[in-house]
Amino acid sequence: MVWQDGIRFFIASGLVLLLVTPTPGKRRKQRIAGGQWGGQHIRMDVGANSATIEYDCANGSITGPLSLDSKGRFTWHGTHVAEHGGPIRSDETANQHPATYTGWIKDDTMTLTVKLTDSNQTIGTFSLTHGHPGRVFKCR
Repeated sequence: MVWQDGIRFFIASGLVLLLVTPTPGKRRKQRIAGGQWGGQHIRMDVGANSATIEYDCANGSITGPLSLDSKGRFTWHGTHVAEHGGPIRSDETANQHPATYTGWIKDDTMTLTVKLTDSNQTIGTFSLTHGHPGRVFKCR
């Protein structure tokens, strides 16, 4: 009897450990801090589930969720629209492309690379700081 009670205790203890031990593959994703992020030639306004971006001669949008992995890395999808100087015609079609936004965040600094997915063209890599308005020079 003592032997069977010992086995039951061992099995019950093992089940409890399985239930309370975190699963390695299930790490909680973090979310980017909302508000303004900015740097040279770029400004990003982050909302609850999306972000809008202004560049010197372009704009973009990202649809969420804007999550980060446990190391602060991200891959987000959205659009990139090239702009031009001068007036915009009423019948003009926007020069819009699907884009991938990749990078990482460490503390209050984001490194962001923008790549057009339909042409594989890299638009650029930018450094942004949370709470900074950025410095953008629009096309004239």
